[in-house]
Amino acid sequence: MNIDIVQRHAEDSPMHPQPARSFTLPARFYTDPEIYLAERKAIFFKSWWCAGHKSQLPETGSYLTTRIIDQSVVVTRDQDGTLRAFYNVCQHRGHELVSGSGTAKTRVLTCPYHAWAFNLDGSLRIARLTKAMPDFQKCDFALKAVRLEEFCGFIFVNLDPAATSLKEETGALEAEIRRYVPRIDDMVFALRQDFEIKANWKVVVDNFLECYHCHPAHRDFVDLVDMESYRNIINGRYVSQISDAPRSNNAKAYSFEKGDVDFGYAGWYLWPNLTIWVYPGEANISALIMMPDGPDLTREHLDWFLPRPEITPQIQGAIDYMNHTLQPEDIALCESVQRGLKSQGYNQGRFVVDPDHPELSEHAVHHFQKMVAEALEAELS
Repeated sequence: MNIDIVQRHAEDSPMHPQPARSFTLPARFYTDPEIYLAERKAIFFKSWWCAGHKSQLPETGSYLTTRIIDQSVVVTRDQDGTLRAFYNVCQHRGHELVSGSGTAKTRVLTCPYHAWAFNLDGSLRIARLTKAMPDFQKCDFALKAVRLEEFCGFIFVNLDPAATSLKEETGALEAEIRRYVPRIDDMVFALRQDFEIKANWKVVVDNFLECYHCHPAHRDFVDLVDMESYRNIINGRYVSQISDAPRSNNAKAYSFEKGDVDFGYAGWYLWPNLTIWVYPGEANISALIMMPDGPDLTREHLDWFLPRPEITPQIQGAIDYMNHTLQPEDIALCESVQRGLKSQGYNQGRFVVDPDHPELSEHAVHHFQKMVAEALEAELS
């Protein structure tokens, strides 16, 4: 990478440690292919990535795959019930072992190319026609392991063997989530919705991290949530967005009755590309995974988890609101921003920070953009 591209240019205004005095990241950080490629190693290959949920691996032989940019990872449940993660690549000629999710009934992962087969602990079990080969040892061809940790039932993987543990990075986040979802341990996968956004992944994160745009752009959301109690709190690698009370139980977004916890809304952002949502009413939690696919495209998985796989009318109302209202609103906003970031008439803006209206301020966006700059070793001050 050309190191100069992430350093401050003559036309750039400075980023500042104080959000109220800081300019935003220069536009090229959202459009330049070189910066996207640098993020691949500096951010995504060194961070915890949500691969799925334990309920999606219910038995020995269950597996699921996830793709971290161009790196495919497979997660398995072995004979002892232990979750394991490996690079999803056969050690013979590099063919991907499996795709999607499923259950290996024979309790082995078999490559469809030449039928090399691997045990669920990653060891090589079968390599056809190799018995007469000199110096061939099965132990030399085990699958390459990837770090794995569980968090509130979610499965995270990390390609960096030296990364800080997820438990250390998340701090009090688990306690926060359990407050709003007391039945978190009972949750099972219920539904996945897929979205495509013609925008850089950072535009999508920026959008999530502030509610300055909520009143003009999300009128049904502010009809649902009591914005006077809404707060946006930075907690290191994660950001909490909490509203203690609903504005209405019969909102334009959807109708609900008091559930396990009576609150308005709870959402969290976890570095670098995960948001977790909890809506008021019946027990629920969802995970929105933002997956970069080039500098101008983000693919999203929105996974819903409920106490039972069956979707009740109330939960369906929340799902329909996300699918037909909130997500289309945000997608349109993000795509317009991405087009604007390519304009010759724009390079940087300012973060709006109002001490009298912290719920509307953009301090969390500043925090995120500073983390991006630090990961890229960009000197922009």
